[in-house]
Amino acid sequence: MATRFDSDSDIVNKTVAEARLNAEKHQFLFFAVEAEFDNDILRVNTTGADVIFDGNTYQGLGTLLSFSEFGDTAELKSAGQSIALSGLDPTILSHSLTNDYHNRPVTVYTGFLDGGGENAGAVMTSFKGRMMSMQITEDPQGTNTILVNCENRLVDLKRPSNLRYAKESQVTILATDTGFS
Repeated sequence: MATRFDSDSDIVNKTVAEARLNAEKHQFLFFAVEAEFDNDILRVNTTGADVIFDGNTYQGLGTLLSFSEFGDTAELKSAGQSIALSGLDPTILSHSLTNDYHNRPVTVYTGFLDGGGENAGAVMTSFKGRMMSMQITEDPQGTNTILVNCENRLVDLKRPSNLRYAKESQVTILATDTGFS
């Protein structure tokens, strides 16, 4: 005689299948970085596997990728971001040394993986700015660490504009514009 707790019963099999389905619906937080160099674009994420969103694949680095604290304030302030890549193989290290990074765009995304798969559910931009400096260190075990300091785009609001509302300034933007003549 079968009971409702029998492992062969349809009820138990249905419950196990529903539990697996619900487990797959869990969402996991991840961060991803898109750094645009002169020759190519580096895309990495904090999971252990590749993640795909917006038609791009972000290589999974796991704990090898870390960030400084994200910060927002009520004032309109420029806050920088530090991104660290550790435990890298020599090919990525040589790539970072040979490509120009200064003043190149970098974007940090925060996203959720649906059920731990490779396709991201919801992704939002957490930081957008420019790479300003890069520090490379090597510890005695031979592990390379690259620390990239980034500057927020809001810092441009503090920089003065050298343009004036005059014919001479307008000609530098568009030579055929005669609006200030």
